[in-house]
Amino acid sequence: MPSEAGSLTKYTQQQIFNIIVRIFILILTFSFAFHSFAKPVQIAIVIDDIGYRISDKHALTLPEPVTLSFLPHTPFGQSLAEAAHRQNKEVLLHIPMESTIGKKLGPGAITSDMNESKIRATLGASFEEIPFAVGINNHMGSHLTTLYDPMAWTMGYLKDHNLLFLDSVTSAQSKGQSVAREFGVPVMRRHVFLDNQLTVEYITGQFNQLLDKARLNQKAIGIAHPHPETIEILNTLLPTLAKHNIELVKLSSLYHASNIEQRIAKKAD
Repeated sequence: MPSEAGSLTKYTQQQIFNIIVRIFILILTFSFAFHSFAKPVQIAIVIDDIGYRISDKHALTLPEPVTLSFLPHTPFGQSLAEAAHRQNKEVLLHIPMESTIGKKLGPGAITSDMNESKIRATLGASFEEIPFAVGINNHMGSHLTTLYDPMAWTMGYLKDHNLLFLDSVTSAQSKGQSVAREFGVPVMRRHVFLDNQLTVEYITGQFNQLLDKARLNQKAIGIAHPHPETIEILNTLLPTLAKHNIELVKLSSLYHASNIEQRIAKKAD
């Protein structure tokens, strides 16, 4: 017959074993719940420079979550933006901004010699043409984005109209993000340019770099252009995202700001 001490020891060991099993089950349960409800890794892709060529229409063949950004007052910008809007694609204005090397900017441009009223009027005219755009990203702007006053006046307009800003980051000294935050404008930055070279190898490599950045940060933004080569390659690469457990989303869904959601809802009415 086992001693009282032996029985107590056996009972205690069994009790400890049961506790360990329960803890293990709880850990598995919480781990499963966390992974079930954790936000998936997401990427957004913006195709900008749209508006000068009729061939830019091929950007409309990309999946719906791809965001399209249109140069203001261009031959095909308004009509293609309206076609994109009918497809439920998200639309930005690709606002030309002064560069450091004096490149020709085109209509709707913002330059360092403009005062606040001129910048507001210029942005207003662009949005009058494409009123359903949810925000802007900069076309060039390697000089203008480094200047506080023009960026402050730009952000003031965006804030007043509940618009977002995507910094294309054409200069490492860009003040776009810091000034946007100061004014309470929803802002993010471009992580990867996808098509500085128009080869399958280069664009695929940049696309994979975008995925790596998204895995690291839970989200990432790539910018590309409406070159026929780019559109063809992206239409091949984007369907592969599911096997990487990465979700393609509209740009605005990466912004944590209720006023953006409200603006999009208003534009949809």
